[in-house]
Amino acid sequence: MKTKIILLGCLSVMTLLSARSLPHNGDSTVLRHRVAVNPADPGLKLPAGFKAQVVAENLGAARHIAVTPQGDLYVKIQSSKPGKAIAVVHNGVAKSFGTYRGTGMVIKGDYLYTSSDEEVFRYKLNDKSEIINMDKPEKIVTGLINRHQHEAKALTLDNDGNIYVNIGAYSNSCQVQDRAKGSKGIEGCPILDSAGGIWQFKADKLNQTYGDGVRYATGLRNVVGLDWNASLNQLFVMQHGRDGLFDMFPEHYSLEQGNELPAECMYALKQGDNAGWPYIYYDGSKHQKILAPEYGGDGSKTGGENAIDPVIAFPAHMAPNGLLFYTGNQFPERYKNGAFVAFHGSWNRQKGQKGYFVAFVPFKNGKPVGEWEVFADDFAGVPNIQSPGQAQHRPCGLAQGPDGSLYVTDDVKGTVYKISYSGK
Repeated sequence: MKTKIILLGCLSVMTLLSARSLPHNGDSTVLRHRVAVNPADPGLKLPAGFKAQVVAENLGAARHIAVTPQGDLYVKIQSSKPGKAIAVVHNGVAKSFGTYRGTGMVIKGDYLYTSSDEEVFRYKLNDKSEIINMDKPEKIVTGLINRHQHEAKALTLDNDGNIYVNIGAYSNSCQVQDRAKGSKGIEGCPILDSAGGIWQFKADKLNQTYGDGVRYATGLRNVVGLDWNASLNQLFVMQHGRDGLFDMFPEHYSLEQGNELPAECMYALKQGDNAGWPYIYYDGSKHQKILAPEYGGDGSKTGGENAIDPVIAFPAHMAPNGLLFYTGNQFPERYKNGAFVAFHGSWNRQKGQKGYFVAFVPFKNGKPVGEWEVFADDFAGVPNIQSPGQAQHRPCGLAQGPDGSLYVTDDVKGTVYKISYSGK
């Protein structure tokens, strides 16, 4: 793997383009730098007929991504350094601007929507999908909770003028003392009043706060990957499952159970749905909703009779940070309307970390069919990874290009991959 990295570095030098081709748009805070457009194989493991190339690197902590109809990239950077919040990549050259760290990034109609950890913004685009005024984004939503735990305000939009924002719970399991061994759960978990769910706001109304929005769905610990399924006209989300079952309740859970529970779950949401956090979690091996130990559970008692079931469950502690329903025509037909999920990778398994890949879930008639599968692997570049710090790349954001290619971001080295299908 080291050899491939060296080759990428050498080749990227030969393929850099001049930043002079990018318009300035009158923004004094715009910073320019060069990024790679590299046809070489970056070393990902893909199904037959697919290939990957690096189309940008060294962007910073690249989170979610949007691709314009012209093929340009907007990448949200998790950085509060002046001029480094959003990267725009055009023909292998990047310029960056903005001053707020965050995760969310999506294009809908004539606007680019982005988020900080407390607010949601939009930028007006011209007919070339260029931002008209980088200095003055409109504030759509303000004053969202950020207590430095599960603070990412991931977002998506429907086709009726609504925007959906994750407001993650600032807690692992709503304990009296967060993440403390044996600490009980708070009855009536007050966190759910303003976090631990998905809020719906109007996409064209400025300066909205909690009171202007709707708590669309609740009982969701933290959602970083979400997407609006246009064929079903429904919101889908990937929840980050809770931690610490063995660490905090060793009388009920073995170390192995703590590693393998609970499942990372995909939910199909309708307004008013409750996924059950913090009172329950989902056991993917038993296919049951299990009462959380903070609320009287022992690893076997079921609960959550009024909570919805996931549509599919994945192994524990893999951190699903990106979700995309594929609507393009480039990939083989079996991929049409299926879901791609970017797993950022675990950090808290006791032995051997999991994730660091992009999975695919085939759908038919609006529901998953068959088994999920690993689609793109070897981002980490390290076999048997023991610590996330060893990972050379960690998948985060997903986007579909105008030609039907799949784009994947990495927030370790700021790499953007383009995955295409040629059938060869």
